[in-house]
Amino acid sequence: MSDIKRDLVGYGGKPPTKPFSNGARLAVSIVVNYEEGSEYSHAMGDERQDTMFDWGAYPTPPEIRNLAAESVAEYGARVGVWRVLDVMQAADVKSTFFACAVAFEHNPEVAKAAVAAGHEICSHGYRWEEVFTLSEEEEREHIRMAIDSFTETCGKRPVGWYCRYGPSVRTRRLVVEEGGFIYDSDAYNDDSPYFVDVSGTRHLVVPYASDANDFNFWLAPGFVTAGDFDTYLRDSFDTLYAEAAGYPRMMSIGLHPRIIGRPGKIAGLARFIDYAKSHDGVWFATREEIARDWLEMHG
Repeated sequence: MSDIKRDLVGYGGKPPTKPFSNGARLAVSIVVNYEEGSEYSHAMGDERQDTMFDWGAYPTPPEIRNLAAESVAEYGARVGVWRVLDVMQAADVKSTFFACAVAFEHNPEVAKAAVAAGHEICSHGYRWEEVFTLSEEEEREHIRMAIDSFTETCGKRPVGWYCRYGPSVRTRRLVVEEGGFIYDSDAYNDDSPYFVDVSGTRHLVVPYASDANDFNFWLAPGFVTAGDFDTYLRDSFDTLYAEAAGYPRMMSIGLHPRIIGRPGKIAGLARFIDYAKSHDGVWFATREEIARDWLEMHG
């Protein structure tokens, strides 16, 4: 039995009313999940393979190396991520890279470009792996390996943490015990940051979202066109922006270079950014910026 207790109340009817320190009412957090090259594959020496495509799971026998799946991932690293970086540079917005350490090791040029452009690097783990399958010691070691790797490829350690497909029951405790992290994003349960108690330590959670996420292009029923993505993001934005007249809100947008980086999809992101920027009081912020601001205003 886990010692983690569920909180189904949260802020309830009393959300925090202090605005962000810069006066913004809504913080928009664009997240680029950079996983290409760290996914499960026979090429990485794994016994299993990630096989998701635009057209669903491809029926390759599990013992056969899936070159098609590998090449879909490679597109994100070779082409897609650069297209995403170009869109954000043109719009002058900063994002947070949920990056897997091994992915940056395979393509350090992307790491250098992301850091140079001012994007935050948040640890998405050492590998793109399910940490709840690891032992406690293995998970602790992988956290340390990720920190060392990012320090090498990015020139500094990450201050945020986010797992693939959710944390283990001990992840948050291990992150706090490791030290140096000011937040994690291993939750999907709110539209504002919040604090939790971790063995007597007050720890900040900057929640993420799975709905305003380009992965829905690969799910059925899901997004079909760039317009679908743009429309969903606008509807989410409009609701949060209206609510944010009374209390600070944040909007999370999840991207994957191998998905949104395709020519027929990237326009949805560009159009949404233009739409959001046309509103007053909108702050395109990294998750580190949101976390530090929340710590200052509510800590």
